[in-house]
Amino acid sequence: MQIHVVQSGQSLFGIANAYGISMDEITEANQLSAPSQLVVGQTLVIPIVGMYYWVVSGDSLYSIAQRFGMNVNTLAEVNQVPLDQPLRIGLRLYIPPRPKRNAEINAYIEPRGETVSPSLRNAAAEAAPNLTYLAPFSFQVQRDGSLAAPPLGNLASIAAQNQVTLMMVVTNLENAQFSSELGRIILNDQAVQTRLLDNIIAQAKRLNFRDIHFDFEFLRPEDREAYNTFLRRAATRIHQEGFLLSTALAPKTSAAQVGAWYTAHDYKVHGQVADFVIIMTYEWGYSGGPPMPVSPIGPVRRVLEYAITEMPASKIMMGQNLYGYDWTLPYVAGGAYARALSPQAAIDLARNRNAAIQYDTKDQAPHFNYTDDSGKSHKVWFEDARSIQAKFDLIKELGLRGISYWKLGLPFPQNWLLIQENFNVVKR
Repeated sequence: MQIHVVQSGQSLFGIANAYGISMDEITEANQLSAPSQLVVGQTLVIPIVGMYYWVVSGDSLYSIAQRFGMNVNTLAEVNQVPLDQPLRIGLRLYIPPRPKRNAEINAYIEPRGETVSPSLRNAAAEAAPNLTYLAPFSFQVQRDGSLAAPPLGNLASIAAQNQVTLMMVVTNLENAQFSSELGRIILNDQAVQTRLLDNIIAQAKRLNFRDIHFDFEFLRPEDREAYNTFLRRAATRIHQEGFLLSTALAPKTSAAQVGAWYTAHDYKVHGQVADFVIIMTYEWGYSGGPPMPVSPIGPVRRVLEYAITEMPASKIMMGQNLYGYDWTLPYVAGGAYARALSPQAAIDLARNRNAAIQYDTKDQAPHFNYTDDSGKSHKVWFEDARSIQAKFDLIKELGLRGISYWKLGLPFPQNWLLIQENFNVVKR
């Protein structure tokens, strides 16, 4: 499989011819809404086995083999090119597919209202073959230790049909916000804890959840040890029942990092107690903040490199967004919020506004600017095949367990194709 970046003057017809496949195959793989109107800078996933490389000035078989992690003799043999002759500029070389490694893949799904909408059901069904876990968001803890469940619809049957483990996401959400006061009650009242754990286990059995996932956020700094103690207690109960236990962690870069979102999340203890963790490595660029990439590769790397000093890499799932943001400029703190949009919607917007897509190689993220009908300037940062491949390369480099997506329902077909190209998805 190959990632192709559309250049000025290129057409789908010409791109298909270059790779020896049909236009329909590219259109279907990328779910192109306007195949005859490609956007300059848009990425296309080319659904071929392996990939092609076109020789440029300064290339040699040895340098190309090193670039793609291949044996030079294999590269020469596959392409029937003599080892001792210079390469012709523009020569197309075939690069065989690389071996895939196992990885666990999770996706959160957030039904709103009283039912699971048809679009969310379809998103779950389409993603499920590429998932280890499906995580309905969320079971909200009440102050008496009971649970308010989200609508589940037929998500359990979709999971069962695809050998996907249901993840029971338990949160301290109250009135649509993470509540430090609710967290205080849960973590310090033993009677509430007992009722909570009883209710979690009863509902997990009844609804066929097999992983219990604690996503407690915005906790009081003084509740750090109380959270650690609660997790140890919860792990004993949950493991006795044969369930997995996982947690969500804020993106920290040191044990000394403080703040309402960070202090109470003790990476070392979570790594000891939980079967695995999901680190929320996204939202550097967020709806209320200034325009920037949602998950720039540098900050993501720094968080994960710290995390593997506190726990085994095999317990860590990288968090990844399935969306971008559209900011109105100039950005004013406390002003209008940025609008969330899917990668597919971002490409359609760039096309409609005749905007070329740029790519920031430092942050490994695509972006573009445009002007709306009222004359206001906008900045859009989003995700594409290149930015996702950069994250997959980081997962493999650091030996992580896998990746977790927030959240289903925002179309990004390239992501799932790249999962299939890079990983053997573990089914539990």
